[in-house]
Amino acid sequence: MEGADGKGGRRGFLRWAAAAGGLLGLGRLARAHHTETHFGETTAHKLVYQLNKADPDYIGHVLFSVGEMLRKYGDDIELVVTVIGPGLHLLAREPGRPIPLELRQRAASLAQYGVAFHACGNTLKGLGWTADDLVDFAQVVPIGADDLMRLQERGFAYISW
Repeated sequence: MEGADGKGGRRGFLRWAAAAGGLLGLGRLARAHHTETHFGETTAHKLVYQLNKADPDYIGHVLFSVGEMLRKYGDDIELVVTVIGPGLHLLAREPGRPIPLELRQRAASLAQYGVAFHACGNTLKGLGWTADDLVDFAQVVPIGADDLMRLQERGFAYISW
């Protein structure tokens, strides 16, 4: 995909999208096609966010921060959002808590541009859900806390609020 600046890749497109009002409106595109991440050992920056609440303001702040890091570092950052507890409703096809469509679209948009969303398998079991209850871009991990620990052991910085 070519960005408005004539340069291909995620960074050029993200610059164009930010100038056009940000990634918010890209949720429909994200649902249409999800790309796999391409990160390896050469990515200079690695960051994992913990998202553990179903509160829309909280989710909005986390997703905004993820988007800002993506816009700043482009292809030079690997971003993971580990979703545990009530936060898992963000990744549900049919959330059991009121999660605004705008936030669900924003998460889908971020996933389209390489952000990984890890869903806690323990929370999934606790809710009586299966992976089929989650959006396509959600990656189920057995234990969310273990995911956070292992990512930090691999050099990911950890953000929680």
